[in-house]
Amino acid sequence: MAVCLAGAATSPVKAQSVVAKNSAAGISAQAPRQFGGEMLAQAATQAASGTEKTDNPKVSDKKPTSPNATASLVNALVEKGVLTEEQATAIIQQADDETYVGREAAKDATVQAAEAAKAAKEAALAASPPGTKHVSYVPETVKRQLRDDIRAEVMDQAKRENWASPGKYPEWASHMKFYGDIRARYEGIFFPDGNAPGGFFPNFNSINTGSPYDIRGGATNPYPRYNTDQDRTRFRTRVRLGLNADLGEGFTAGLRMASGNDGSPVSPNQTFGSSGGYFSKYSIWLDRAFIKYAPIEEAKLSIGRFDNPFFAPADLVWDPDLGFDGVALQAKHEIMQDLVPWAVAGAFPIFNTDLNFASNEDNKYDSEDKYLYGAQVGVAWKPRENIGLKFGVAYYDFDNVKGKVSSECEVINSSSACDTDALRPSFAQRGNTYTPLRNIQANASNGNGTTNQFQYFGLASDFKELVVTAQADLGYFSPYHIIIDGEYVQNLAFDRSAIVGQGAVNNIGASFNGAPGTYDGGGYGWFVRTTVGHTELEEFGDWNTHLGYKWLESDATLDAFTDSDFGLGGTNLKGFIVGGNLALSHSVTTTVKGFSANAIAGAPYSVDILQLDVNAKF
Repeated sequence: MAVCLAGAATSPVKAQSVVAKNSAAGISAQAPRQFGGEMLAQAATQAASGTEKTDNPKVSDKKPTSPNATASLVNALVEKGVLTEEQATAIIQQADDETYVGREAAKDATVQAAEAAKAAKEAALAASPPGTKHVSYVPETVKRQLRDDIRAEVMDQAKRENWASPGKYPEWASHMKFYGDIRARYEGIFFPDGNAPGGFFPNFNSINTGSPYDIRGGATNPYPRYNTDQDRTRFRTRVRLGLNADLGEGFTAGLRMASGNDGSPVSPNQTFGSSGGYFSKYSIWLDRAFIKYAPIEEAKLSIGRFDNPFFAPADLVWDPDLGFDGVALQAKHEIMQDLVPWAVAGAFPIFNTDLNFASNEDNKYDSEDKYLYGAQVGVAWKPRENIGLKFGVAYYDFDNVKGKVSSECEVINSSSACDTDALRPSFAQRGNTYTPLRNIQANASNGNGTTNQFQYFGLASDFKELVVTAQADLGYFSPYHIIIDGEYVQNLAFDRSAIVGQGAVNNIGASFNGAPGTYDGGGYGWFVRTTVGHTELEEFGDWNTHLGYKWLESDATLDAFTDSDFGLGGTNLKGFIVGGNLALSHSVTTTVKGFSANAIAGAPYSVDILQLDVNAKF
């Protein structure tokens, strides 16, 4: 602009010419609104250069000058004679008009912005809860603290309501643990030649859990008997599902359901095709149900139905599937490093007399409840890092399990009852010695003792057992171990002469030179087994194998609770056990077992059993 003014001052004649030309071109007060500072500067430049231009003036992209600057410039041009007074007045008026329009537009924009801000503030206030405070600036430390507090609050609510981790158990369920296993088994049962026929092996369990047997019935009333010569195969499964719950303050509770052909205490196996066959559904039984209290780590009290509380790795006296009903106290205390004495004691009802015994008699009979009282003491010792030893001595007193001959009773038919009928075993396998229980009155109704001699059978011996158990774990070849188990049982109440005197009806030896056979049972047993391999089958390829030998005489222990696989269960058996296990994964193993058992006393009997298992745990 300063350059343009300098040009005009040096050539007033040319400036007048430009004014005249502009007047001829029609430039007046009605010129376009763009005729402001930019066009004025252009006119001044043209006047200074003496050039003529007939086209409309070019509109500059620059921001218009202010009205004060425009007025000063116009006045200067008038003084120099470039513009007339009328033209100057028109230009200044237009500049004032444009300034007014711009000012009003700016005022309108300011009003609209204020209204928009007010509306936004009102919307924010409407969306904010009561008590919300708005600040224009929050320090970074405060922001971090707010984030941490909000995150903690949200995560706490998420945990309570279980919406942050939908696959996770709620808090109350974290105190519960579910577990279980499924086993599929092939079992082959093979009877070698030379066994005595089934008539030498009465099925006392079938008689005692059903109708009494008429011993005078003869061939027209055959008694139940065991198979001794026809091989069998069967496919079986075992399914168990359990729950342990931590109740806090030292209390826990547990229960477990299990499969099974029946209510057998020693076998949860379910045979495919049994229980009616034709894909009939199978039963599920209550296998465990207990409450446990452990106020300190070294002591616990259990009540209900729970696992065997006694140290019994050898399966000589107790089947591994057996559960105990009653109450048990277990305690241990480390008296020095790696030397831990322990003790177990308990009382367990094994039979409770029916409330209405005898149900079909006007006069009821006294209770004949049966109990097991057991105690065991022992010590666990680890003399070296790779050697573990465990030793225990137990005493088991089976109270009121021996059969007693009844008082004289009248038996008219199979529904008649006598006062000691409840002393017959409510469950048995095979091997124990039996005697008749009923003292049947001879009268006209039974032909003076020649007919209607319906009889139940009871155990011929008391059972007070001393059991010594030992185990050595030799880990010289870790991760492989050599484990040796041993157990010995002696029935301190066994009395051969008393059994013979009261008329034993089984476990009778063969006759000699025509003379009747004599009772040949016994009262002790022992077992030894060696296992080589991994102690735990946790990964693919883990394995172990074992070989054992068992000798268990007829009345060394109650046959009801012994291993249900060896010899098809029970006592009066001797023979070998061999087997192995292989892990297919962390949770799946396969097992092969072989049992070869022979009778110790009585008629010849042998049975070989092969089992192939696949086990899955979870």
